[in-house]
Amino acid sequence: MSNITADRRVESDWWQHPIPENVTWGEGLYCETAQIFRFMRSKRELAVELGMHVSCYAGVSFALGANGSCKIGDFTLLNGALIMADERIEIGRHCLVSWNVGIADSDFHPIDAAQRRIDTMALAPFYKDRPARPPLKTAPVIIEDNVWIGMNAVILKGVTIGENSVVAAGAVVSKSVPANVVVAGNPAVVVKQLA
Repeated sequence: MSNITADRRVESDWWQHPIPENVTWGEGLYCETAQIFRFMRSKRELAVELGMHVSCYAGVSFALGANGSCKIGDFTLLNGALIMADERIEIGRHCLVSWNVGIADSDFHPIDAAQRRIDTMALAPFYKDRPARPPLKTAPVIIEDNVWIGMNAVILKGVTIGENSVVAAGAVVSKSVPANVVVAGNPAVVVKQLA
């Protein structure tokens, strides 16, 4: 059972477009609106894999670049998360991801000032001499099973969050997190060991 129709549309959806063909899902998917895929540009044959009984509420946004992909495990709830993948983001089973959480596998712009200047010109749609974008660094993000990420947290490229861990509201996670801990702050640090 799901609220997705045979033509890949969400029942009673105000968004007029169907769920993209390169998105798959398991039994029991709840998707509040297909608008969550409006920023998906992935050309991958399998861009988004949603497990069984995944819940995606209206505030969620899958912003995947041409080579980006994402996998969400069974019984995971996404409520307002922004998932930005140029390479790969994996979220395990039984995870809770709250409002305004940002998960990114890239910086999406160069750190070097001269390269960033070129990037601004490359991204200007009507600039007649648009250069190619400078190369960007990506690193997959892995969120293991039974993780809770509080609202306004940010998970940056290359991070793995161990199973059963909690990321406090507003935390900025720039380094991997072990299993069974609570992390908080900017940058996020372990503040509690869980049993």
